[in-house]
Amino acid sequence: MQKISPFIWFDNNAEEAMNFYLSVFKDSKVIRAARNMPGSPGPEGTLLVASIQLEGQEIILMNGGPGHPLTDAISLTVNCGSQEEVDYYWSRLLEGGGNEIACGWLKDKFGLYWQVTPIILPQLLSDPDRAKAGRVMQAMMKMIKLDIATLKAAADAG
Repeated sequence: MQKISPFIWFDNNAEEAMNFYLSVFKDSKVIRAARNMPGSPGPEGTLLVASIQLEGQEIILMNGGPGHPLTDAISLTVNCGSQEEVDYYWSRLLEGGGNEIACGWLKDKFGLYWQVTPIILPQLLSDPDRAKAGRVMQAMMKMIKLDIATLKAAADAG
């Protein structure tokens, strides 16, 4: 068990979200799940809380009821090693009614915010050549889904 794990509060669709995330991430599993018993706050037998693992990261999902909507103040980042990975996670996480935002950010159909980020991006943005890093930032700011070739071209344009 991790010392610190994200805990995500859903109104009533945590099980649907859990199954969706398990289908998106190839290395994923349910660690444990608890269902409502008689006298619980939700309908008997429905998922109360589950711990899942996505690509080695433990995440806890709960059906907590309405009143606590997800916002972009918290997001999960998917670090991608290739454009194929960026494209895969981008399209999968948008399935079923997600929304593209900007600069590699999207909101999935459950309202959870994700950043689908090529691992080269932080390297380019922290380059000691500040003009190079600035060109990369300007290129990224024009994108919705991030494109590695365009980011590299911006870096090399100087």
